[in-house]
Amino acid sequence: MSLKQQIDADVKEAMKARDQDRLRALRAVKSMILLEETKEGATGGDLKPEDEIKLLSKAVKQRKDSADIYRQQGREDLLATEEAEIAVIEKYLPKQLSEDELRSAVQAVIAQVGATGPGDMGKVMGAANKALAGQADGKSIAAMVKSLL
Repeated sequence: MSLKQQIDADVKEAMKARDQDRLRALRAVKSMILLEETKEGATGGDLKPEDEIKLLSKAVKQRKDSADIYRQQGREDLLATEEAEIAVIEKYLPKQLSEDELRSAVQAVIAQVGATGPGDMGKVMGAANKALAGQADGKSIAAMVKSLL
């Protein structure tokens, strides 16, 4: 079952359960999927799994950025909404790596690329982001790469 079909089924389920937070998050993801499928230059049909992961990661990142802003401004009502949506969307992403798992994965990428110092950070980041797509966010990958180089 594709992500789009899964989201459609879960939207119906959330409507029946009258779960507004879940419904709002799922509708936002469904909208993003439809926009991606119909944008100019799209191949048509369903998205590839790696595109789905990018889309979901983007949705989570947007909500985390909003949550940070709401936290700084003391808007607990809006913060709770964003955090609820993050929890719903993250269920569709692959399991996030722990710090130790991320460290070993980045070390493997560094060895594969043959990086020797901080000047190779760009090469390592490109390979690491591709290898760890959806399993860790860019900030944590960058921090780990920086600490290991």
